[in-house]
Amino acid sequence: MSPLLLGPLVVALIASILALIISVTDRIVNDYGEVTIDINGGKKVLTVKGGSPLLGTLAFQNIFVPSACGGRGSCGACKVRVLSDVGPHLPTELPYMNPEEVAKNVRLSCQIKVKQNLAIELPESLFNVRKFKTRVERIRNLTYDIKEVYLRLSDDAIAAGGISFTPGQYAQLVVPPYGELKESIQRAYSMSSTPQDKEHIEFLIRLVPGGIATTWVHQHLKEGDPVEVVGPFGEFAVRDTDAVMVFVAGGSGMAPFKSMLNHMAQTGQWTNRDIWYFFGARSKRDMFYLDEMADLAKRFPNFHFVPALSEPKPEDEWTGPVGLITNVLDSYFKEQISKDKPMEGYLCGSPGMIDACIKVMTANGIGQDKIYFDKFA
Repeated sequence: MSPLLLGPLVVALIASILALIISVTDRIVNDYGEVTIDINGGKKVLTVKGGSPLLGTLAFQNIFVPSACGGRGSCGACKVRVLSDVGPHLPTELPYMNPEEVAKNVRLSCQIKVKQNLAIELPESLFNVRKFKTRVERIRNLTYDIKEVYLRLSDDAIAAGGISFTPGQYAQLVVPPYGELKESIQRAYSMSSTPQDKEHIEFLIRLVPGGIATTWVHQHLKEGDPVEVVGPFGEFAVRDTDAVMVFVAGGSGMAPFKSMLNHMAQTGQWTNRDIWYFFGARSKRDMFYLDEMADLAKRFPNFHFVPALSEPKPEDEWTGPVGLITNVLDSYFKEQISKDKPMEGYLCGSPGMIDACIKVMTANGIGQDKIYFDKFA
């Protein structure tokens, strides 16, 4: 091996060994005893055993901070504001912080150990987050790579009132150890069910090549299996206005919009709202829920569903719009969507799709402060 390559490898190995030694020594030598965690100026005060990361310590007290990576410091989701002095930001935290967050001492709770009395700030909505025991009632193939997973809550959870959430929110699926996965992890998915169904939680989960959670769902999860779910989380939701709503999604980004649309249909919130829903896919085999969306359009004339294919195959016999969903969206803005009323944008999909749609929406009169989105990691 070249000395140029050997040197960095040796340094990395030594650093890893030192980190392990420090971690083990900290656990053995340091006994932090009981410490208190003051949340939101005394709204909650916890007495806990010190020495563990803040994320897990709070979870043990049934306060669940969102974390898509299960506490490995790779998602940046578990942010809390720490009012106590716990030292400078770690290199593992800084990539997920903007200057304002650094100035306010916002930290990743998975990277902060509880070694002393702490004062922190949390969104009070997290006090309502719960861990639900469920069982798989139904798994349905929507496409070759998207499954609809329908979970029934345990009898105890149902007796306690079931799940309450706002359409558009997400929950974290707890993936148990399997194969080479030695400990459980959590992954976030938008809920596609409606709040009216308090006994069930539904997810639309697309298979991601090499994805730990999606591989488990697609290759291992079976009807009747027990599953733990933590939630609800998130602020993606329909705003209570009369503005024209413009939805854009692709693939499993359908999930929050299915929840929103069915909720609005069931509660009668369609009266004063025009809704345009643009759903993009590559070919017809990537499309699903076409019949369900067509039924909504028949029942509610002010709902317009616009499915588009970017690369239709000859056998698809596709007669709908063709092209990238951003191009289709732009053409409808210019030719069919009335500008007489204020408009709001709602997006769910990959970061690239979200960013491209924002450009189209702002160019067509929607203010950036009126564009709401749920961006897939």
